[in-house]
Amino acid sequence: QVQLVESGGGLVQAGDSLTLSCAASGRTSSTGTVGWFRQAPGKEREFVALISWGYTKYADSVKGRFTISTDNAKNTVYLQMNSLKPEDTAVYYCAAGPVVGTSTSNFGSWGQGTQVTVSS
Repeated sequence: QVQLVESGGGLVQAGDSLTLSCAASGRTSSTGTVGWFRQAPGKEREFVALISWGYTKYADSVKGRFTISTDNAKNTVYLQMNSLKPEDTAVYYCAAGPVVGTSTSNFGSWGQGTQVTVSS
């Protein structure tokens, strides 16, 4: 099992940038893919971005604004978020799984989430 801890959330203004971190521990060698999801109040959890052995994929809503990257030495995955919009407001979750996929069912390990609030 992999344990994931997110950090870096906060309150920012529209147009600002924020970087989220996801620190992994435990059986990290069994993790092929790390993804970021988000969930706004009253909405379903949605895919944001993933990275798997250098391959990256983004939701259309964040493409060109968000960048996912890894620091393997630190077992940490980052989500750099630029040009933030009020509609990016949500709890952001880090997740790990063995295969590439954008469905929540593709990920077996989840962090506790970190709140991102973007004011207009």
